[in-house]
Amino acid sequence: MTTISGEFSVGMTARDAEGQSPAIGRMLLDKQYHGALEARGAGQMLATHGSVPGSAAYVALETVTGSLQGREGSFALVHQGRMNRGQPSLDISVVPDSGTAGLTGLAGSMRIRVEGHQHFYDFDFTLPTP
Repeated sequence: MTTISGEFSVGMTARDAEGQSPAIGRMLLDKQYHGALEARGAGQMLATHGSVPGSAAYVALETVTGSLQGREGSFALVHQGRMNRGQPSLDISVVPDSGTAGLTGLAGSMRIRVEGHQHFYDFDFTLPTP
């Protein structure tokens, strides 16, 4: 298992979730990863909130395209986030067999840290030798 860390920026654009409950929001994601992962992430997120302040959830799918430690390709991430009365939990995993080109066979999980207004990722992964 290899672990890398770096910074990323994220932009979100709200979109109507046609036919959905007004309590469900849909956003388009646009990310830029920097460091050993130099890539662009693009995806969609659905989010909702509970009746108690600090309770909410989101799910997202994201395609990441660029280079990972110099190997070019793309892969998909699935996000599952929950906030239970202010206590967060987040699971971000590589979708099995989603790696392409030099990232074929990629497996792993990612953690996100927010320090001040800056976002960071910690990515634990395995990648077969070319």
